[in-house]
Amino acid sequence: MEAFRASPRQADLLIVSAGSSTRWQRRCGQIYDQMLEPKWVIAMGACASSGGMFNNYTTLQGVGQIVPVDIHVPGCPPRPEALMEGIIRLHEKVQAGVPPAYEIRGVAE
Repeated sequence: MEAFRASPRQADLLIVSAGSSTRWQRRCGQIYDQMLEPKWVIAMGACASSGGMFNNYTTLQGVGQIVPVDIHVPGCPPRPEALMEGIIRLHEKVQAGVPPAYEIRGVAE
């Protein structure tokens, strides 16, 4: 068993679990850029996926505007079973050889 280190340089999965403000946009992009490749992103809940019920100038309407998202988990808040299903679907995508969202969208460096 390895020691747990919460570092973006040692991660390949980012789970965004809350709505994002415009102030958080740069930080999220930096974390995503520091991650290992292949990078995978799960947007968890309505706020992370689409901005939720908050439609104002400080709230981003979905984290997909910052980073390419592979799996959207519905719900407000999402149930634990929904998050587990999202992780299982991501695992199935990886096993099937489907490329990450950043390669599909053509934003790979």
